Amino acid sequence: MSAAIKERMGAALKTARDISELAEREGRDLTPEENEKATAALLDYKAAKKDFERTQSTEALKSALSEIGVDLGLEPAGQKATPDAFRQPSKLKSIGQMFAESAEYKSMMGQFADGRINEKARVQSAPMGVKALVTGASDTSGGAFVNTDIQNILEMLGRRELTVRDLISVRQTESDTVEYVRQTTQLSSAAPVPEATSAAAPTAPGTAGALVLNAGGGYKPEGSMAFEKVTATVKTIAEWVPATKRGLADASQLRGLIDDELRADLAEEEEDQILNGSGSGENLTGILQTSGIQTQAWTDDLLTTIRKAKTKTRTVGRVAANGIVLNPEDAERLDLLRPTGGDGQFYGPGPFAGAGVHTVWGLPIVESEAIAAGTGLVGDYTKAVLWDREQASITATDSHADFFIRNLVAILGEERVAFGVTRPKAFVSVDLTA
Repeated sequence: MSAAIKERMGAALKTARDISELAEREGRDLTPEENEKATAALLDYKAAKKDFERTQSTEALKSALSEIGVDLGLEPAGQKATPDAFRQPSKLKSIGQMFAESAEYKSMMGQFADGRINEKARVQSAPMGVKALVTGASDTSGGAFVNTDIQNILEMLGRRELTVRDLISVRQTESDTVEYVRQTTQLSSAAPVPEATSAAAPTAPGTAGALVLNAGGGYKPEGSMAFEKVTATVKTIAEWVPATKRGLADASQLRGLIDDELRADLAEEEEDQILNGSGSGENLTGILQTSGIQTQAWTDDLLTTIRKAKTKTRTVGRVAANGIVLNPEDAERLDLLRPTGGDGQFYGPGPFAGAGVHTVWGLPIVESEAIAAGTGLVGDYTKAVLWDREQASITATDSHADFFIRNLVAILGEERVAFGVTRPKAFVSVDLTA
């Protein structure tokens, strides 16, 4: 049985090693499928190793119990007793019964005629050789053979759900800066014009100034447009974790866990920057901090305020809003709204609604912990663009500080992105507090 378990251990370890070596030869990280397969192989190896250790412990326990049998005087099967040759008694004997049948007891009773002890006689037997009781409570007794049941369960603390990146436009760039043109003034001078009744040219003004147009000349109004060039700079979002080489080698899953945690933390910071980035230093300029977005003050109640914000995106922003981002606390407030003086029913879908997308005034409700409670953001999220310069990557090195001589490794996660709002009026920051 031990040989079969060893073969299973070897096969599982080889599978994981082959996957890792293939990725190293190709100079890349493991794909999600490879990572899943390698992790499964390592878990199988650990389970097999556990079975092997249990088998070895069982053999050791049998040997120890056989030796205890010799000490307790259990009858061997032949003249020369071996640990596996003892015959167990058909019925367990008490300590008292074993003492009554012992040579020490019989020697003591041989001093008295007919086995009767005079009341004034001194009675003392030689000590009977019964070893200490074997228990499972102590590591110096049977407890040494009890293996801890270690489950292959790893429960992480959990990460918040990320939703905003799925709403906005995501594009690629190969530069450190991104420039785009944004209209600031649009044509708005169109008007009905009567047919010309005079072909006379404009006349010079009496003093310096514009030419005087002749009445009835049929002149059309002139319109104008204005634009601005906007530059979005690529910023770096990064984080690193120190680890020992021994820790990474001995705990095969540790590197993968660190990589996943780093990527998740970068994504959370990216969502914070998309909504709230201040634009100073290495911060992106988030939607809520972009100059020119609209605002909607609290008006009467929650539903009225949101509806007015939606109107502003249409009449001023000239877009059809495609969502509202809310903090989970504000989304809860919406779900629990009930009509005043009503029958207690909720305005919304109620507690037994399905898992579909909830809406308010036709706007999909998108919950994000990145936006502060008390603030909502209504808008057309296609008018916000994230440019990926370098998608999230994970690298490791021992070249940091004195890590080389200390067998330490720095594991670095970073991404480089630029962000911009192409039409600020397409968004309305909504005050959700009375």
